[in-house]
Amino acid sequence: MTCSPEMLKGVPLFSLLDQEETAVLAAQVEVKTFAPRQRIYKIGDPGEKAYVMASGRVRISTVDEDQQEVIVDEPGYGQFFGFASMLEQTPHQTNAIALEETVCIEVDRNDISILLQRKPLAGMDMLAVLGRQFHAAQQLVRLRANRNANEIIEEESTFGERIADSVAHFGGSWSFIILFGIVLVIYTSANIVLGRGAWDPYPFILLNLFLSMLAAIQAPVIMMSQNRQDTKDRLRSELDFDVNRRAASDIQGLARKLNLLGEKIGDIDDLLRGKATVEPIPHRH
Repeated sequence: MTCSPEMLKGVPLFSLLDQEETAVLAAQVEVKTFAPRQRIYKIGDPGEKAYVMASGRVRISTVDEDQQEVIVDEPGYGQFFGFASMLEQTPHQTNAIALEETVCIEVDRNDISILLQRKPLAGMDMLAVLGRQFHAAQQLVRLRANRNANEIIEEESTFGERIADSVAHFGGSWSFIILFGIVLVIYTSANIVLGRGAWDPYPFILLNLFLSMLAAIQAPVIMMSQNRQDTKDRLRSELDFDVNRRAASDIQGLARKLNLLGEKIGDIDDLLRGKATVEPIPHRH
């Protein structure tokens, strides 16, 4: 099914094209309709086509090292998917499935090439849109990399875990040692001074009972806090690994796309220089 220029105007990638440029591109691309749960492409398929959302819902996913499905994106209206593989002419690295009846604009490299040949300056408009999206992706990576592990740990901690942390923190401080020493001195001194009328005379059997009970309660609470500290360290290491892996993957992807942009700019420059060479230069008499 052919595409109308009005449909292309709603796509951010082509929103800066003028009417003539939009008409040239609309004559090249096609509109595809996909049924619910229909697979648009899968991992390993030739990356010959890219798609722009016109209506419906699409889920983009991949498979990690544990063979678990990971949802990469769910593009909305006017957003595109599959462009990286189409530009690089490499197999798709993701799966694309229509979640409901979906209408997409199908684009290939030949469509873009014809547009650039007929309207070379249209490439600069598309590069401007892609540049804004790259900056948005960089900002997203920066925000995700700044996640605070301590805030995540505090959000997931229970009331009992907070109490265990507080007890372990107080029990391992000089405040506890000084306070405990003062209480012992006052307790033993009072019982010695009272002599036969003391409630716990020497050898302070009641005090020994209290100390044994305190140690029996304090020991498992401190162990709980130590186990929680191990969980904190493991979560921090997992977050660091996750952030580093995403950052490395995103940086590699951005580097590839920047290289493609450089090649496209070089093609546009060659086209412009070729047109300038063909056009005759007027001479003054």
